[in-house]
Amino acid sequence: MWNLVGIPVVIIGLMVRLNPVLVVTVAAIVTGLAGHMDLKVMIETLGKGFNNSRSVSVVFIVLPVIGLMERAGLQARARALVGRLKAASVGGLLTTYLLVRQLSAAVGLLSLGGQAQMVRPLIAPMAEAADEARHGPADPDRQTLIRANAAGVDNIGAFFGEDIFLAMGSVLLIQATLAASHIVVAPLRISLWAIPTAVLAFVIHAARMAMLDRRLARTAGAGAKGAQG
Repeated sequence: MWNLVGIPVVIIGLMVRLNPVLVVTVAAIVTGLAGHMDLKVMIETLGKGFNNSRSVSVVFIVLPVIGLMERAGLQARARALVGRLKAASVGGLLTTYLLVRQLSAAVGLLSLGGQAQMVRPLIAPMAEAADEARHGPADPDRQTLIRANAAGVDNIGAFFGEDIFLAMGSVLLIQATLAASHIVVAPLRISLWAIPTAVLAFVIHAARMAMLDRRLARTAGAGAKGAQG
């Protein structure tokens, strides 16, 4: 049971709001010491885990680039572009991005979108601009709702699109999970059966985006009546 001592270390560290990377590293070291692991083996295990998850460090490269682009006026340009399109709506814009995200993930271009590199600097500001063009300046609650739906569209498009691509890790994970239960399925069959699921996910979420448009119009109308009163 001493091998589980790293779990309370993680819980306590996160509760007192320490650096998550530091907390996890200390918890791993404590667990290794509790399990009487050799120091060299412990360092090798930590290094191997970091190497296998090295894509996580990409965020430290992406964020400064996005910050420089925003400082140069990326969000302002995106908002101005959508602001000139009077026919654009939040739901229509997000549905279009959902389609692009799902199709790109289906051909293996999973990194084309993403929360940091696409939603935060482009999609969310464009959706907010579409709402302001139709209903005037938005209050913080409306902005939060729009941003949440922009983030959700990215997640749903990527999640249901990636399973269509044969060489994606998610397909191999599904195959391995089924194989553990003695169910042998070829990756091609998993990809083919992911297509109707992706289509259904798109239809359902496109309907939700249409409902979002009606909700935004309704709340904007109620706000205008309250201001007049």
